[in-house]
Amino acid sequence: MTVESQGTAGAERRAQLLRGSLDLCVLAALEQQPGHAYELAARLAEAGLGEVSYGSVYPLITRLRRAGLLAEQKQPSPLGPARTVFSLTDAGRAALGEWLTQWQRSTAEVEAVLRATGAWSGAWPGARTGAQTGEPR
Repeated sequence: MTVESQGTAGAERRAQLLRGSLDLCVLAALEQQPGHAYELAARLAEAGLGEVSYGSVYPLITRLRRAGLLAEQKQPSPLGPARTVFSLTDAGRAALGEWLTQWQRSTAEVEAVLRATGAWSGAWPGARTGAQTGEPR
């Protein structure tokens, strides 16, 4: 059974994984270029996260701003009210560096376990055909 065929269970698993990494992705995207929440959701999706809702991004931005990791500035909008544009503070840049190091260490540890168990290489009995490439399933 594939993750896609698991329906709600697969979607929930993806949501759990995303919750654990979305703050890192938001800081990285804002380090690259400041932006407003709606634009940021679109940029994250375009960068490879798939559909990321504004409803997920905005509360996270609010939490990061309250923690002192983001600054906000109002900028005029050609349509409607001024937009709030977010950028990293010095504390946000420091957090990005720390969180990136933690992410790299954590993903390396998980990959090590998956390789040691044969799941990464496709050596386990339920592996899909063609998994011998060494790529994760």
